Amino acid sequence: MRIEVNGKPIDTSAATLEALLDELGYRGQKAATALNRQFVRAADRATTAIAPGDAIEVVMPRQGG
Repeated sequence: MRIEVNGKPIDTSAATLEALLDELGYRGQKAATALNRQFVRAADRATTAIAPGDAIEVVMPRQGG
């Protein structure tokens, strides 16, 4: 299916937000996520379904000063 991740269109076979993060190589990393501009808690990602046309944001923490 075709979705948008951080503003870029991609094709994925993932059915959930957690599966998408695994597919994109984010497994085990700290990240904030949003689905269609709504924050999704890490605990809810495994049960959060994604659908064609969804817009997902993945934000990684940064360090620095």
